[in-house]
Amino acid sequence: MNLAQFSIKNKLLIYILTILAIAYGVLSYEKMGKLEDPEFTIKDALIITNYPGASAIEVEKEVSNKIEEALQELPFVKDIEAKSSTGQSIIKVSMKDEYNSKRLPQVWDMLRKKMIDVTPSLPPRASTPIISDDFGDVYGVLYAIYGDEYSYDELKDYIDFLKKELVLVEGVGKVDTFGEQQRAIFIEFKNEKLSQLGINKNQILQELYIKNLIPNFGKVNIGNEYITIKSDDDINSVEALGNIILKGNQGNSQIFLKDIAKIKDDYQKPASKILEYDGHRAIAIGISTISGGNVVAMGKKLDKRLKELESKKPLGMQIGIISHQAHSVGKAIGSFMINLFEAVVIVIIVLLVFMGWRSGLIIGFVLIITILGSFIFMPSFGIMLERVSLGALIIALGMLVDNAIVVVDGILNRIQKGMDGTKAAIEVVNKTALPLFAATSVAILAFASIGLSDDATGEYTRSLFLVIFISLSFSWVTAMTLTPLLAIQFLKPNKNEQNQQQYSGILYKIYGSILKFSINYKYFVVIITIIIFLVALSNFKYIKQNFFPDSSREQILVDYMLPQGTSIETTNSYIKEITKTIINYDEVKHISTFIGGGGPRFLLTYAPQLPNDKYAQMLIDIESYEKSDILINKIETYIKDNYPNINAFGKKFLLGPGDGGKVQVKILGDDLDKIRIYEQKILNIFRDEPFAKGIRSDWDNRVKVIKPHISDIKANLNGITRDDIANAVLDTFEGRRVGIYREGTELIPIIVRSPHSEREDIQQIQNIQIFSPIVNKMIPLRQIINSFEVVWSDEIIYKYNRKRALTIHVDPIIGVLESELLAKVKQKIENIDYESGYSVQWHGAHKRSQDGQKPIIDSLPLFGMIMFLIVLALFNSLKKSLIIWLTIPYALIGVVFGLLIMDSAFGFMSLLGFLSLSGMLIKNAIVLIDEITLENEVNKLPINEAIFNSGLNRLRAVTMAALTTALGMIPLVSDVFFSSMAIVIIFGLIVATFLTMILVPVYYAIFYKSEKLY
Repeated sequence: MNLAQFSIKNKLLIYILTILAIAYGVLSYEKMGKLEDPEFTIKDALIITNYPGASAIEVEKEVSNKIEEALQELPFVKDIEAKSSTGQSIIKVSMKDEYNSKRLPQVWDMLRKKMIDVTPSLPPRASTPIISDDFGDVYGVLYAIYGDEYSYDELKDYIDFLKKELVLVEGVGKVDTFGEQQRAIFIEFKNEKLSQLGINKNQILQELYIKNLIPNFGKVNIGNEYITIKSDDDINSVEALGNIILKGNQGNSQIFLKDIAKIKDDYQKPASKILEYDGHRAIAIGISTISGGNVVAMGKKLDKRLKELESKKPLGMQIGIISHQAHSVGKAIGSFMINLFEAVVIVIIVLLVFMGWRSGLIIGFVLIITILGSFIFMPSFGIMLERVSLGALIIALGMLVDNAIVVVDGILNRIQKGMDGTKAAIEVVNKTALPLFAATSVAILAFASIGLSDDATGEYTRSLFLVIFISLSFSWVTAMTLTPLLAIQFLKPNKNEQNQQQYSGILYKIYGSILKFSINYKYFVVIITIIIFLVALSNFKYIKQNFFPDSSREQILVDYMLPQGTSIETTNSYIKEITKTIINYDEVKHISTFIGGGGPRFLLTYAPQLPNDKYAQMLIDIESYEKSDILINKIETYIKDNYPNINAFGKKFLLGPGDGGKVQVKILGDDLDKIRIYEQKILNIFRDEPFAKGIRSDWDNRVKVIKPHISDIKANLNGITRDDIANAVLDTFEGRRVGIYREGTELIPIIVRSPHSEREDIQQIQNIQIFSPIVNKMIPLRQIINSFEVVWSDEIIYKYNRKRALTIHVDPIIGVLESELLAKVKQKIENIDYESGYSVQWHGAHKRSQDGQKPIIDSLPLFGMIMFLIVLALFNSLKKSLIIWLTIPYALIGVVFGLLIMDSAFGFMSLLGFLSLSGMLIKNAIVLIDEITLENEVNKLPINEAIFNSGLNRLRAVTMAALTTALGMIPLVSDVFFSSMAIVIIFGLIVATFLTMILVPVYYAIFYKSEKLY
């Protein structure tokens, strides 16, 4: 019993299952998680180690090197990128592709154990390495809390309240803050008084430390009780801190701390990071959804909860939206659902026009059932509704109706010839079930290389394969069960068509004439086709190359880079001025500014910039995506004209993984000076290139360093160590943390420093007072320092996989692709005469493209062989299998001319489009060769007649399958992500289907030595 017989016998069961598929499919769609972009695993961790006082070179040699050595011993490490800067080592370690999200927690545990092992080998005063493995956490909702009349503490109080409330909202996974300013208690010593009183500052600091400790008085047995003893003299106010009694050096004198120091409660300066929203100082609160959660549902619940808490919000305090994925996802999903609806309508209209209204409605109904049924199974595979999965459904639409078209067309032909509907259905399903199953399997396998790719790009696009697999598999089941049942019920013989000569339509006549000519002049047709193919191949070099297109998100990023060494206060003052101008541009809705580093990861494809005082980034909400280029050009021109010392460049968000400049070149070597020489040569090449903007080096410029030349003899004579000198200078200018002050649940640092007048005057460095235990009094620093020298030094040194590497980042100007910019400079940069041991590597979009395509290309032979074996097993004929595969390359003709005509770039999605196109063509060729085999081997027609009749028999089914697929792609042509893929499939399929209907018969005629038709 075949599937059609089973369906006919169990008609009620099939109809009930169909109704359940509709109901459960709609329900599944409503409950499915929704995202704007697919999830992919950030397989990076940051290892942060502070080494106060050390230069970048000292940090590199004494800290980064040791950690890198340890990391190299771990089997799961792929790449190590180390940033050694003054006083700090930050190492980004990337894991190998095969370590997915399920295996990463174990990897992080092993990484922590390794860092525990390496800690004892680090130099004294280097901190214990801190491992940040939540580097990839995404805050899908990011609010800015601001109010000009409120202090940071008051803002924080409200944010703490919100955190407690919002973390309880269903779907919320994590709540965090950004831009908080650290409070500190500052003790500014009056150095003149210290000198007059002959007080040693170190004694005071020791006293502060002791007073600040919580004393343990223990417990005592009193009768049957064991009672704790606790003093009540804790320091619980700034005034109490000032009343600490210190012992003077003269006799039994006692001095209050407030008598020799000014004590104040303030915010630490310089700040580590600053956030501003529309020019207002703000603190951000970021909220992430639980893994696999529905960010749209969570966002709606957050909005509802905030409305409920509106009465608790202080008057004048505002909540601004920096990023709200629920809003953007809702809009994106809505747009894609419209595209999907449009595609379904287009497919059904094509079917109605070309196959008749009964056949069209049957196939259209089966198509809708297949889509809804796919929604049922998608959550089981971890698929959510997002850009790629919904796009995959649109891509699959045309293929979803292929099986149903073949079945309906076969049944209709038999009914028109007078066969009983039930008998026709059973016969058609019996003959087509295996060929269609093989063809469907081949179409699925064409996408399989995506499904097995473990890298970020493969993970980003994996739902494409999974959705194709689910939907095509389900389409075969419905074609074998529901479709014949509906065909029996609704297809009736058309007397008018019965009386007409078969294949008398104009399309059949034209095709029949071309096919007859092609069979009769088969070698000539092949030669002409090969010539056209070679012409197309030679024109491929004129197609633009692009990895992933930019996003159509209604936000842009503008990066501002001042010279290295610029203070965060200076950066902030510049940005405040710039914001006042940009906020008034017509295209701008809101501006969120992150100063001193990038913002929190509010989007999976957003890679935050590491902390740097000279850096600021604006996230600008715009009126519409179409205005992004205009706004970027306007901002860049304004900055160039008014702030020549600022390197500013705008950019759109990426689709897919990636960070840094789109064009990146790494200079690898050892000697710092030589690397800098090559840096200047490459920078000059980019500066001379009109296509380039945002040219910057990750080492930045060298900075000034004040180098004191200490007289060891004088220092020893006065009993002063280098640490004493360093602390004296540190206390004077930057300030030194000497303890903590407890205020409720907060631990606030206590910092000693000099008064403002001394901190701001570099000339005071020579007059800094330092206590000499030999003479028992304060002496000026100039007595033990011979001179001060200003030298230039590298403040940042990067290494890539243990080798020093300076990376130059560049972005193309508006309207230019990174491939075009790279083509302009690549040869010039590679032609530089590099010494032995020095070389360049290309990173950025170029490397991402190679890394993303490599797993797919590497797996193609495997899946190509499996596809070939399926075809071979189906026909049990090497010749027939070769005929099918010989036609595939000709699809490139339509692909090349389509991309050139539409001025579209060939990238990762185009490659996937070509792979899917191959699967579609193989599927069509299988259907056609199966028919030739039937006509020749079962119906015993001569080869030439069998070929000719089969072409006519399958013309409608094959052309309808191609036409529905191609036209169903039209809504995706305007989508920035799927545009190139849609163009590849539309043009490639139209041209290749025509060639398939000609070349498969022609090659069959050649391989089986067919005679001419007369």
